[in-house]
Amino acid sequence: MKTLGQFIVEKQAEYPNAKGELSGILSSIRLVAKVIHRDINKAGLTNNIIGNSGVENVQGEVQMKLDLFAHNTMKQALIAREEVAGFASEEENFVAFDTERGRNAKYVILTDPLDGSSNIDVNVAVGTIFSIYRRVSPIGTPVTLEDFLQPGHRQVAAGYIVYGSSTMLVYTTGNGVNGFTYDPSLGVFCLSHENIQMPVTGKIYSINEGQYLKFPLGVKKYIKYCQEEDKATQRPYTSRYIGSLVSDFHRNLLKGGIYIYPSATNYPNGKLRLLYEGNPMAFLAEQAGGLATDGYQRILDLQPTELHQRSPLFVGSKEMVEKAQAFMRELS
Repeated sequence: MKTLGQFIVEKQAEYPNAKGELSGILSSIRLVAKVIHRDINKAGLTNNIIGNSGVENVQGEVQMKLDLFAHNTMKQALIAREEVAGFASEEENFVAFDTERGRNAKYVILTDPLDGSSNIDVNVAVGTIFSIYRRVSPIGTPVTLEDFLQPGHRQVAAGYIVYGSSTMLVYTTGNGVNGFTYDPSLGVFCLSHENIQMPVTGKIYSINEGQYLKFPLGVKKYIKYCQEEDKATQRPYTSRYIGSLVSDFHRNLLKGGIYIYPSATNYPNGKLRLLYEGNPMAFLAEQAGGLATDGYQRILDLQPTELHQRSPLFVGSKEMVEKAQAFMRELS
């Protein structure tokens, strides 16, 4: 069975301009996945990573202990590798790696270190999301905010790690999507899902229906459409919502479905962050044959204006996203 390390080396030839740095960054993320996997699997035995930390992040949200652990693990792994010029996380503002090698590095990384971290206390799957861009500021200088505020179609790589019944790393570099399952007995990720293709349609819709009254009319009508009986389109669909974007997206990626986190009265611009969640998931979806929009336009074409900018997200099987978008446009 082919390991992630072997796969990265084989694919390096597809990126002659990368000079090995991108492969090194992916190797760092592989190490992060192993460390977080190890500690998550001991969550019920220690209080060090479960529960509330009592600390707020830069957005005023209370952090879970696991959020801080995952954030620091990712940050330290990238600093040690010295192939990244800067790092931005949902938990803080961007950090410029102001060393000689950092100033001369070509890439920046944005990450949600632990998506769905509130689920860890009840043993529900969580994940890590990452997004990699080539910097736009001059090589040899510290990175700036503009290096991070790039539209999603400029991503050179993106992916996630899902920590569930097994730990999987799924990523794309713009040439399809591949998944690797962690074998803890060997300490390696093995290629288990090659060239993943998202079904064109599916039978699953994922949305927090408890917020129904706060949703736009187009979303309400689409939910009712999903619940109506129609044998020709194999409706009604099944509602499945875990509350962890990585977990919900991963299921729909393999089985077909749609994930929706729309705008709402308490989140007029949506709740998910465009740079840390929307763009990487949209890149993965499109590379697997799916689609991602904000209800009206392609996620990967949105121009970010803020580091922690929020956006609605409709992502999943192409035909299902197109149908939801049609309701949004008709009833906007």
